[in-house]
Amino acid sequence: MRVLVAPDGFTGTLTASQAARAMARGWSAARPGDEVELCPLSDGGPGFVEVLASVLGGRLLHVGASGPLGDPVRAPVLLVDAGGQRTAYVESALACGSALVPADRRDALAASTTGVGELLAAALEAGARRVVVGLGGSGTTDGGAGVLAALGAGDPDRLGRGGGALAGVEAGDLAGLRDVRARWADVDLVAASDVDVPLLGPRGAARGFGPQKGAGPAQVEALEAALADLVRAAEGALGPAARALAERPGSGAAGGLGYALALLGGRREGGARAVAGAVRLPERARGAGALLTGEGSLDWQSLHGKVVAEVARCGGEAGVPVVAVAGQVRLEPEQARAAGLAAAAAVAERPEDVPAALADPAGTLAARVRRLAAGWGA
Repeated sequence: MRVLVAPDGFTGTLTASQAARAMARGWSAARPGDEVELCPLSDGGPGFVEVLASVLGGRLLHVGASGPLGDPVRAPVLLVDAGGQRTAYVESALACGSALVPADRRDALAASTTGVGELLAAALEAGARRVVVGLGGSGTTDGGAGVLAALGAGDPDRLGRGGGALAGVEAGDLAGLRDVRARWADVDLVAASDVDVPLLGPRGAARGFGPQKGAGPAQVEALEAALADLVRAAEGALGPAARALAERPGSGAAGGLGYALALLGGRREGGARAVAGAVRLPERARGAGALLTGEGSLDWQSLHGKVVAEVARCGGEAGVPVVAVAGQVRLEPEQARAAGLAAAAAVAERPEDVPAALADPAGTLAARVRRLAAGWGA
């Protein structure tokens, strides 16, 4: 039997590739005669480039860029040539991720996406005609203004100092936006994200996600007002379409980075689905005897645009049973079955199991999968 192992990362403990190897090791220990194939996945957040590089190959272009607070970082851009076209994969979290800044230095008003713009500029300079940007894990709420500044749409001192500095921004501060948009007109720009919220409002970048990034109530409202100013400025520079783009699902992803990509002519695609398509998961699922997936915590959010939901969809279309293994499972069995999962198994089956799972995440994951495989088909 062929088994396809396609997990997401287990947040804070294992990358997707590490999780896939641990799961494969556990399955093979119980069923050495099975063919086990690795296919780590991502929903566009941390691990996006690593996952794609491990499956697609290609070339990593290491780029010097600005971190969220201006500290220098080096981040890879994955370049893949296929079908006469060069595609660049950019992971926004590597330049604007919250993990890049120690907790005691995080500043919700000052964090900027400038470094993501620098990665996009490098991708364009490298000849990419398709650029896929993984959104997720950001520590910024600047509406993607830093990206626009890095690409030449306006003054970096006005646009590249975080969401708080956007208060009172005007159309003249985006004087180069039309020219930048024209330079990207022939590029298929894709925002890969499972987040479908608008830029503004209660579900938007500031009010919906600002508190997760350390913004207090007053800072949240300051960011909301500043992002509204950015929309007005963009409307003045591009016309009414800029306001409509702010209301488009996904514009609020990654602190509004989705909005900047939309202003450049980009389109949104579900992150997990984009990665699954790139690594040919639907085709590889056909003929498999089982699909194994997983993530750190399996809950209701896992069923909406995340890796587990995408694997379940592919398995359902291929007629292959899908089993999810997670650090903790917070779904009832009937919920898991309704989502297309044949079973959902927790590494930490009891609260007292959590410390051991955290101490040796790969070992305990492999052991849980081994027990699962030992009973497969019984």
